[in-house]
Amino acid sequence: MMETPPTRQEPTMAVAHKDRIDRLNLLKQLIPRNCSDQGGPAARQLLARLAEHYEASKSDAARMRAIQRDLDALVKEEEIEAINPGGKPQRYRRKADLDSTDPRLWAYAQSLMRSLIRDAVPEKRLERVLASLREEGEDFGLGEDKLCVLSDTQRLLPADFKEEVLLAALEALAQSRTLQASYRDGAGKLSRPELHPQALLQRGPRLYLFALKNDEATPLRMYALHRFTSAKVGEGPGRRAEGFRLQDAVRKGQADFAGDGAVQLELRVRGYVADLLRDCRLSANQVIEEEPEGSPFSARVRATVPETGQLLRWLLGCGANVEVLAPAKWREVVISQLEKMSAIYGPSAPG
Repeated sequence: MMETPPTRQEPTMAVAHKDRIDRLNLLKQLIPRNCSDQGGPAARQLLARLAEHYEASKSDAARMRAIQRDLDALVKEEEIEAINPGGKPQRYRRKADLDSTDPRLWAYAQSLMRSLIRDAVPEKRLERVLASLREEGEDFGLGEDKLCVLSDTQRLLPADFKEEVLLAALEALAQSRTLQASYRDGAGKLSRPELHPQALLQRGPRLYLFALKNDEATPLRMYALHRFTSAKVGEGPGRRAEGFRLQDAVRKGQADFAGDGAVQLELRVRGYVADLLRDCRLSANQVIEEEPEGSPFSARVRATVPETGQLLRWLLGCGANVEVLAPAKWREVVISQLEKMSAIYGPSAPG
């Protein structure tokens, strides 16, 4: 009697079983804890992120059925839960129960929070704490729905830039290489400089690259990433700008197209601006004094601040709650801007 050759079914099944376990673990990691009833990913969003783990040869409908079976399995195992049972599309979150969590996890959470806060307190940079906790804190109940940092200025949609440009800029920075760029400036003029990247900065909704141009030793320029039409990492080593440090440039106001200048600012303030500056100083050397009785303003403020466009925009945004007393040049600039606004909105302005 001829022997039956050994079957390869069992190893194949074992591999398939392991692949499914790995896939379920990946799926679970993509589903956040503690998201709100309106948050949480749906099956189609999860499939887009795990596309390579579901057979590409199958139809979209078959792949959707496959990921839905995996989600149903995780729900049955009580690893995840549907946020909106019966809703379409159904959204999911990982189940979290701190009362049943290993106490060692909570001890780690407390240690992490203490460490982050200790690092942030000197500069009062709470956004650093919140960003880290959002990344690491979901497992102990601190996700996006409990932690948020909002800008104090009008929020704008980010400027659109090419992904390959950002990737090339990061690679050139990391490897200290040149960047071969095609750049269209604000006037529409196209140039193809060889750049020597120094740092990357996001200021509001726009990304900027600090870089030296061609063989220039100075000045250090700021290039808006959304104005690059293309960029690639060059062959040559990049040159460093002498004495440049990113945090110093930010502190001095160079990130807002200013030089190294500072201004001795003197203001009269009232209303919400007076309350704001009592809580949040303009600078470490700020002095605030109460105005005499009968004054239309409640306080006088003196502070040394970087001379930037951001300062002017802030002063103008404070409206009638601020009067600039000194320096005279800044008072004149504010008056000039107000006269131009008055010409636009005044009674003789076109209707």
